[in-house]
Amino acid sequence: MKKPVGRKTERKHADAQLKEFDRRDLGEDIRRSGAGKMLRRSRTTSITLDHDLIEKLRAKGAKRGLGYQTMLKVIVMEHLDEY
Repeated sequence: MKKPVGRKTERKHADAQLKEFDRRDLGEDIRRSGAGKMLRRSRTTSITLDHDLIEKLRAKGAKRGLGYQTMLKVIVMEHLDEY
């Protein structure tokens, strides 16, 4: 049976990772991997919504810990195929 990892062991592991991170220049690794490239897969759009609709979106979003714009995106993604 394995011993549970204690906080001291976790801290030592984290400290070793931080030291390695500080010691190395990761720029070349990131360039080689291509991970540093940002791909924009979304576009900004503008729509006008009634105040009441925004308030409903805010209330629904708050239950999920989301803002009203994110809540609107979730609704659109979840229900778009219904149309």
